[in-house]
Formats: sequence, structure tokens, C-alpha cells
Amino acid sequence: LSRKHIMESINGSLTRLGTDYVDLYQAHRFDASTPLEETMHAFADVVRQGKALYIGVSEWTADQIREAHKWSKELGFQLISSQPQYNMLWRVIEEEVVPTSEELGLSQIVWSPLAEGLLTGKYLPGHEFPAGSRAASEGVSKFIRSKMNDDLLTRIQNLKPVAEQLGLTMPQLGLAWVLQNKNVAAPIIGASRPEQIAENIKAGGVEIPAELMAKIDEILGDHINRDPKQTLADQPGER
Repeated sequence: LSRKHIMESINGSLTRLGTDYVDLYQAHRFDASTPLEETMHAFADVVRQGKALYIGVSEWTADQIREAHKWSKELGFQLISSQPQYNMLWRVIEEEVVPTSEELGLSQIVWSPLAEGLLTGKYLPGHEFPAGSRAASEGVSKFIRSKMNDDLLTRIQNLKPVAEQLGLTMPQLGLAWVLQNKNVAAPIIGASRPEQIAENIKAGGVEIPAELMAKIDEILGDHINRDPKQTLADQPGER
């Protein structure tokens, strides 16, 4: 997030996109090797030059967001978004990032709302991974490897009656759950077919009753990670 890379990146993006500006330009992960002052001054110049309308961050801690917000107010631009991982299993933003964001006027655009496919229910305990699935690929992520066990997969299958009670598919339940958090503006969804997009958007506007939210917590149990320190632990020390 040095000035050099911020400027190179926005100019390269605008060239590739064939546009004069982007609505939102986000800092991916915190850069401990660059002074925050340098980063925020560069973002201010990007906004003043009309190359981006608003600035956001991704996977920053509450303290980092607060400091960045202070700089943005001093420099005259708006910090509006945080892009963290968030789903039924990964809730590390709830204790600190969400309250801080609500206080400062940011909202969340969350990635991995279905835990990289785990919450779709397509992975069955004691079965081979479905052909073409993320878990079956050579590039399977650290998250899936660490979570893929029969106890968790069984618990996820036990969520199906909850989805059925709401008239939802399992992916719709996962997306609707994320949207119950009022600080979440939108989940980032991935789709391999247009029909998946049409199905996913049906999760919008669904209200899950408190008793079913509690039932989901009960089913998933100790597999839920709520540790706010995890965000800092996952940040790269050097770039």
C-alpha cells in the first residue's frame, strides 16, 4: 500500500476496465511495511484526481479502521467500506470490527459468505468430494483443509431442516444469515452458471427468526470462530 503501488494499481485498473474512474477502491489487507499516513495521502490524491469516488479496506482490524478513518476525515475523503471474510462459521468481525464500523459510518461487503462452499451442503461426511468442486481441486484452500472433517460436515447437513423451514436452499440460508447482520451491505457471491445468481438473490430480504438463528448456533457449536484477534493473525507481516 505504498504510494507507488496505489497509483500504479489504480491507473492499471482504469486502463484495463476502459473507464475514467471506479466507484470504490479498496486496500487489500493492511500493509505493516508502509506508514499509514503515506497510504492515506495516496488514497486522498486518487479521490481528488477523480479516479475513485470512495475508499474502502479489506481484512483490517477495528483499530486499523479507526486510525484510517481519522486520516480520511483530515484529508477530506470518505472511507465507506470494510471487506472481511464472514459467514456462519467465521464471525471474527462481530465483536470489534462491526461495532467500530457502525460508529464510524462504514459497512461490510463480505467475502466467502458460504465458507468457500462448505455451507452449501454439497460435501457429505464419509463421501468423496464432488467432481469439479473447490475441495476436489489441486488448489484447495487452507480454510477448507482445516475444516473438512466429518463432525463439521454432519453438523452442516443438520442445517438443512432449518433451510427447509424457511423455504430456502442451503446456499440461500447461508447468504440470508450473513444479511441478518445490519452492518452487512452485501455478500460477494461467486457463480458458475446464471441460474445460481438468480437463486442466490432470493436470499435478499429474508428474515430469519431469532429462534432459528439460535438453532444455527446450537447446531454448529464449537466450529464457530469468533476470535477478533484472528484478523490480525492472518495479516502479512511483510510484503
